[in-house]
Amino acid sequence: MDKLIINFTPTGMIPTKDMTPHVPVTINEIVEDVHRAYELGITMTHIHARDEKTGVPTYKKEVYAEMIAGIRKYAPDLVICTSLSGRDFNTIDKRGDVLTLEGNLKPDMGSLTLSSLNFNKVASMNAPSMIEDLASLMKSKGIVPELEVFDVGMINFGKFL
Repeated sequence: MDKLIINFTPTGMIPTKDMTPHVPVTINEIVEDVHRAYELGITMTHIHARDEKTGVPTYKKEVYAEMIAGIRKYAPDLVICTSLSGRDFNTIDKRGDVLTLEGNLKPDMGSLTLSSLNFNKVASMNAPSMIEDLASLMKSKGIVPELEVFDVGMINFGKFL
């Protein structure tokens, strides 16, 4: 094998400090976790932004900008994918906020979940129009979609797109 992609996600939308003190939720904690993983050989990271005060997920591009800037300082070649999750935010202006970053702060990729789905206590809502709008926005900005597939129906929608 000539190339290997190792995608590291330091935190998701759910883990909290109450669940485990080891989960990174602040910008600095996430940047440092990515830094340690980069030293071990990751080639890509999928990041989720958290509100600095509450630790809950946020869509705000300013938070992503700080994370991306921190990561790019030591890993300019690392592929950075940002979460565009529909679990907590379901408007194009919120989900696509991070996609408006430019220059060195622009993410290389954005997650594109290809259907709605249920998690333990919450649904991730991804109407076809939302998926198409996010895909269109990514295409216009030169950001590559990371296709998130959880069942075969999602593969079908991916082919449709």
